[in-house]
Order: sequence, then C-alpha cells, then structure tokens
Amino acid sequence: MDNKFDVLVIGAGHAGIEASLAAARMGMNVALISMSLDNMGMPSCNPSIGGSAKGHLVKEIDALGGEMGFLADKAGLSFKMLNTSKGPAVWSPRCQIDKDLYPHYVSQTLKAQENLTLIQGKAEEVILKNDKIEGVLLEGNIPLKTKALILSAGTFLRGVMHTGQEKTVGGRIGEQSSDKISDMLNAYGFERGRLKTGTPPRIHFDSINMEGMEIADVDPEPSPFSYRTPQVKNVLVCYQTSTNETTHDILREGFERSPMFTGRIKGAGPRYCPSVEEKIHRFDERPSHKVLLEPEGLHTKSVYVNGFSTSLPLDIQMRGLHSIKGLENAKMMKQGYAVEYDFFFPYQLRFTLETKAIQGLYFAGQINGTSGYEEAASQGLVAGINAALKIKGEEAFIPKRSESYIGVMIDDLVNKNTEEPYRIFTSLAEYRLLLRQDNADERMMKYGNKFGLITDRVYSKLVSKVEKYNRAIELSKEIKPDKELINQLLIEKNLEPLKEKTSIHNLLKRNVFTSETLFNLAPLNTYEFKEIMQDKETLNKLNFTIKYEGYIQRQLKEIANFAENENKYIPDSVDYFKINSLSTEGKEKLSKIRPGSLGQASRIQGVSPADISVLSLYLRN
Repeated sequence: MDNKFDVLVIGAGHAGIEASLAAARMGMNVALISMSLDNMGMPSCNPSIGGSAKGHLVKEIDALGGEMGFLADKAGLSFKMLNTSKGPAVWSPRCQIDKDLYPHYVSQTLKAQENLTLIQGKAEEVILKNDKIEGVLLEGNIPLKTKALILSAGTFLRGVMHTGQEKTVGGRIGEQSSDKISDMLNAYGFERGRLKTGTPPRIHFDSINMEGMEIADVDPEPSPFSYRTPQVKNVLVCYQTSTNETTHDILREGFERSPMFTGRIKGAGPRYCPSVEEKIHRFDERPSHKVLLEPEGLHTKSVYVNGFSTSLPLDIQMRGLHSIKGLENAKMMKQGYAVEYDFFFPYQLRFTLETKAIQGLYFAGQINGTSGYEEAASQGLVAGINAALKIKGEEAFIPKRSESYIGVMIDDLVNKNTEEPYRIFTSLAEYRLLLRQDNADERMMKYGNKFGLITDRVYSKLVSKVEKYNRAIELSKEIKPDKELINQLLIEKNLEPLKEKTSIHNLLKRNVFTSETLFNLAPLNTYEFKEIMQDKETLNKLNFTIKYEGYIQRQLKEIANFAENENKYIPDSVDYFKINSLSTEGKEKLSKIRPGSLGQASRIQGVSPADISVLSLYLRN
C-alpha cells in the first residue's frame, strides 16, 4: 500500500463518505480509514434520511454533487414531504431507508470511486510538524503521510454506551471506541466537551399485534431527493401506537437506576429529541407519547421503535414496551442505549471547517457538536471540497447563511456556544422563504459545477429550467385571461367580480387561484404555452413565488444589507482588548472566535449591538 495521500479521512460515517468522495472526485489521491469496512454508512440510529430542515440539507448536498440523496433514493422504502399543511418554505422531504441496503450502496459507491483507497484500521495518532498536519499513525505503528486530514469520528471519540447500570466502552453497539486521538488533540490545546445521544430498542416484526394500529401515511406520488433519480416508490408502511400512564409508571420505576438521572452520564443530550424517560420527567402532565414502529428493511424483521429512545435498565425497557398497545408480546432484538462521546467546540474552526490551530486538519460531523446524519454529511462535503481546494491553491468554499441551510449550520457552529447537540431547524434560517427544498439546485448547483462535482450537461439542464421559469413569469404578466371566465369563478366563491381584465400575475396573488387554473383559462395555445402547462414544477413555483412576492422582495433587501456587513473585513491582527469602548464580554468573545467580518462579529453570542457599533467605528478609523 502506498503510504502517501493528498487527503486522509478518518471515519466512514456520513461525514467521511461525503468528504472522501468529494475530494477524490476533485482529483485528489484520497484514503478513507475505518475500523470496519463492513459498517460504512451504517445508520446507527433511525433508519431514515431527511426530515424537517434536514431534507433541505440533503437537497443541498445533492445539488453540490454529494451522494446522500442519491443513496437514500436507492435504499428508500417510503417517502413523505413533511409540513405540507404549512407554507412551502418549510416543506421538507423525508424517507425511510433499508438499514442494510443503504450501507450496501455506500460500499459499492466507495469501492468504485477512482482516486479513493479504503483502509481498515484504527488511527492512533495524528502526526504534526510546526502546527501543520503531516500524517496519521495507524495501530501497528503504520504511518500514512498526507497534506490534509479530515477527522469525522462520529460518536467513537472516547465513546461509552450506557444501559441502566451497565457501561460498555464503544461508539456503537458491538464496536470499539477511539481514545488516543481525542486525548492528543486535547493536550495540544483543543477545548473539548462531552455530549450524549441515544437509540431505542429494536423489536421483532412478527411479535407485534397490528390490530387497531394506525398506519402512518406516505405520499401517493413520492418525489426523489436527487436530480439523478427519475422516480421512487413506496414499498412499505410504518405503524403508529403510543405510550400510556401504565408505561410511564413502569419507566419511573427505573429512574433510580437510570444513568441519566443518577449522573453517570455527564454529556448533554439533544433537547429536541429527548429519551422517553426525559419526556416523562419533563412533561409529567402528558398521559401519552407517540410511538412510531418503523420496519428497518425488506430483508429483516427488525423494527425501530421511534419515540422510545432510552438508556433505562433492560428489564424496565421490556416491561415498558409490553405495556404499549400492540407490543404486549414484543420480542426485543436489540436493546436501547445511550452513547456518550467527546466533541471539540467548533469556535476553534474556520468556516471551511479547517481548524484554526493546525493547518490542514479539518473536523466534520459529530466531532463538531452536531447531531444527525444530514448535518454530518453536509459538513463532510464542505470539508472534503475545501481540503481539495486548499491543496490546489484555489479559493475556499464558504457557503453563506443567506444562500443555504449548510451555511446557516456552519455559521451557527462557529459563532454560537455548543451546550447540547446541534440540530438544524427551519426556524434557524432568517431567509427561509428563499432557502426552500425545491430550489436547492438553483442556489447550490453552480458551486458543484465549478468544483467539477456536477457535469456541464446536468448544469445546462438547470439553466434551461430557470430560463423556462423566467419565461413563465413574463407570460404571467403579459397574459390577461377572459374577464367573464374569471368572474364566474369569483362569483362561485362569493367574491367580488373584476371590473376590468387583469394579468395572471396579479390574479395569482389571490389565494383563490392557482397558476394551473389561470393558464388553462388563458387565450393562448402556443407550443411554449403547452410546455409550461405540462411542467408541474414550474407551475407550483409560480404559485409560491408570486403569492409571496412581497415577502421575498423584502428578504432580498435584507440579504443585500447582510452582504454589506459580510464585506466589511476585520484584519486577523486586531487586538480587541485595546479597543477601550468594547464590553469585557465582547472583547473576550471576539478574541476567542476572531471573526473575519463585521457581519460574523454581529452573530457571535455575547457580542452586543453596542459592541458592533464600536467595532464598526474602529474599522472605519
């Protein structure tokens, strides 16, 4: 084996997969190191991809030339667009995946990738010289040299698993932990913390009584994640039940043996996805909590008990499950457990995900305090792209928070305190009207094409699609449907009729009309017109963008102001402690994070608007 590589990636989870593929596809000689080549891309927790805001990340990954969306389409079992009862800005795709097929397709993809070597081994030490990455030492004293190292170790850095009073070293059930690199980086000066996540039991499908259970709905005409996938289909269903007061009483019996409540787990868990014991403790007034039974694949009887994540003792888990309707005779295939692991506070990163202290060292995934496959994959992709760009001597890729959810996430990580696992939400994006899942390709594919991850042929299709949409907008302003036909519809809805003809564009601002209805009433029958009428994507986009036109224009103005502050650069040499008018906390936070622009400084927790005014005046002078 050649021991010299342009890029080394440690960890073959979702971050490592995207990082290694991106760098290899950009022409780098890459090695991906994993303790087990059989478990690459294994969904450790929920067998699903996407979800609220997470689906936006997957669409952006796909538009940049990443792999997660395409893999999810291939391994997908049931698909649903979430939040469709709300505005399109928060619609988010999600799918159940086959937990065995997904890593199978991951393995196929990685093994077929040019410029990519897969190495089964355990990284023991990072080799440094003059604050620069030199390589990695594998177990067995095997050195590998590199120009860039991407560390994406997931929950394996000093990982410890808890079930009741039992404690097992490892990052995932049946797998080892990795301790030495975390200790080495901490000794080097990196500030680390401790976080926790958990997973529910898996039960045998044949032991479930389906009588009286609700079936979770899916989309009758599901949409794929990836531009590369022409069509997907639903092949299984999930079932819904719920806990009850008896369940809660049983689970409370285990609280005195719970690692959560006895203090054996020190790390903070995800607030938005608490364990079932936390839900019962925090929401004592609620008589029940929803439980979703999600089959984990086509060739397994394993069922994921979503909503029942727990680290309670095994006997309590079993009794609790048996008290739930439909699970009276449930047979457990795998116990629930919590895993506690190290992370490094992400203020120590640049926006490229390169560490500030060590040149050529990148962190991606849960090592940065995030939680979730999609968050990890996004970071891996950004780290892989930037490692390749730096080696090539090209300008870094820094996704802006005004143009992507990936940008929102990275900006939040670098600028805000990480006290608990970070998860992306639509509420975190100020410009979410513009950052929709349906326009991720328009926002991000230009970058994928620039980096060679999206072909010119694919990008030209996007350009044609945008041109078609722009032409549809022009036509909507030009065409005025027959006034009598419009009035007939208005009168049927008990609305006041029109006094004069008006354009489709103006009519679409009324909730009573859709673009499809209005174009059908238009007095034109050209080929161009028919082409638009047959394009549901264009028609749906017209509905949204015209109805929300005023709000969209306002957000575009806000983005222009945002860009102005982003372009006010702050030299790295600024000594904030010498700027007398800054608050003490402002000086400390600015010195710690060292923002690159006035815009970034304004988003740092603890830096007040008054501090920004002082800093702005200082920069002008």
